[in-house]
Amino acid sequence: MHKIYPLIKDTDFPQITRLSLKTLQVNLGYKCNQSCLHCHVNASPKRTEMMNKHTIDEVISFSYQNNVGTVDLTGGAPEMNQYFEYMIKKLREKNIHIIDRCNLTILEEKGMSRMIDFLAEHEVEIVASLPCYKDINVDAQRGKGVFTKSIKALQRLNKKGYGMNKKLMLNLVYNPQGAELPPKQTELELEYKSYLLENYNILFNNLFTITNMPINRFGSTLISKKMFHSYMDLLKSTFSQIAKENVMCRNLLSIDYEGYVYDCDFNQMLGVDISNKKTHITDIKKDELVNKIIATGDHCYGCTAGSGSSCGGVIS
Repeated sequence: MHKIYPLIKDTDFPQITRLSLKTLQVNLGYKCNQSCLHCHVNASPKRTEMMNKHTIDEVISFSYQNNVGTVDLTGGAPEMNQYFEYMIKKLREKNIHIIDRCNLTILEEKGMSRMIDFLAEHEVEIVASLPCYKDINVDAQRGKGVFTKSIKALQRLNKKGYGMNKKLMLNLVYNPQGAELPPKQTELELEYKSYLLENYNILFNNLFTITNMPINRFGSTLISKKMFHSYMDLLKSTFSQIAKENVMCRNLLSIDYEGYVYDCDFNQMLGVDISNKKTHITDIKKDELVNKIIATGDHCYGCTAGSGSSCGGVIS
């Protein structure tokens, strides 16, 4: 694995500051049942890092005390954390909105047969990765047989009511296959909806297009293919000022599996601490974050290229 941070540490990315905190994005661990080419977390079945119950309780306490509106659960595969259901139950007691960033195939794994029922019971929003609506492209990026399992999971989610109404939101995520920007989100969403409905009778609410970040596994692949600098040139040349004003880190806080705080999930993976200081979730309060300068690097151009990119799709 090539080292990426030395290539992006020195940056001319414009300064950005925080607004009011709305979302906690919590990484429940780096263990996953897949090893995807574009994964900026380097998640895989071999990873062992997982958030323990003590840290989960600290995150829950922070959410209660600071009136957090949304907790966005990610990984790895967040469902693989043994306290996944416990955390959701406790957060929903305070009507906190929950997002589960689901890779879909985890729902087809042994021991997960009742997971869809649980998610629906607690009205958990699902944001599911499906980097293409055709099998050959999905399997090339995520592994052989992933597309078929993903389709089965989507059909089961539809059967439970997901994708049919706003109480059971089912959103899909598109990532480009390589070193290019995503196509227009609205147009691609129509293609996805038409193809999946016609061929598999699948419905979903929204499609989010997300730019591949030039870090970790994807960044290392770019270096190996001698495409890293040309990809960075693409991101910089398509910089959007509008997207810069709407980047997700202005309203979001990223928490790693040990409870340490970062401006975003990408900074977490690079080890770039918030305010350049190792900070735990128990050592901060929501109001203290407002107007703080956000730690940046050249990778931030990934969120501001073209129409912009966030965990909720385009931002300009």
